[in-house]
Amino acid sequence: MRIILLGPPGSGKGTQSSFISEYYKISHLSTGDILRSEVNKGSDLGISAKKYMEVGDLIPDELMIKAINNKILNLSTGFLLDGFPRTLNQAQSLDTLLINKNKPIDKVVCLKVNKDEIISRLLSRAICNSCGNNYNLLSSPPKQKGKCDSCGGDIITRSDDNKEAISNRLQIYEEMTSPVINYYDSGKRCFFVTASDEPQNVFETIRKLLDK
Repeated sequence: MRIILLGPPGSGKGTQSSFISEYYKISHLSTGDILRSEVNKGSDLGISAKKYMEVGDLIPDELMIKAINNKILNLSTGFLLDGFPRTLNQAQSLDTLLINKNKPIDKVVCLKVNKDEIISRLLSRAICNSCGNNYNLLSSPPKQKGKCDSCGGDIITRSDDNKEAISNRLQIYEEMTSPVINYYDSGKRCFFVTASDEPQNVFETIRKLLDK
């Protein structure tokens, strides 16, 4: 099974990606993780990507496609793509790549959450500055206030998790991703899931769609 998971910041993509990849025994491909791996290896791709990552620029489409291609070549199982594609050109290039390998995308799941709820979620989001564990200070806070359950590190909030920055990120997501969603929806591959419920209930909805 080959799946793409789309959704705005704060929609729960990370949580649902974990549920889906574990249940179906497929690889979870996060573009951020893939790029960081290439940078750490010091590969030509990583060196090129690092120049953009260090200044916060978007990675060019050709580099993103190359990174995904390198990863998919080594997979013997299905996969879940998280955080990619983000542009129409990336979606079309990905389709061309996978069809040529006889590994087309089976289904695209798009998580839908209203803007007010997303803002509330992200304003409550926190992360361990040591191990990177994620927390929600309202729905899933650490057992000891300010300390990570796993490593005891300090729990901090992201500097860009303020209302103005969040609204800006949501607007950018909408502008960039709407053409991608329309592209997949026109091919009858896109399934929309309301992600406002408890994570396990959202996953059950996704599972039923994927099992059809």
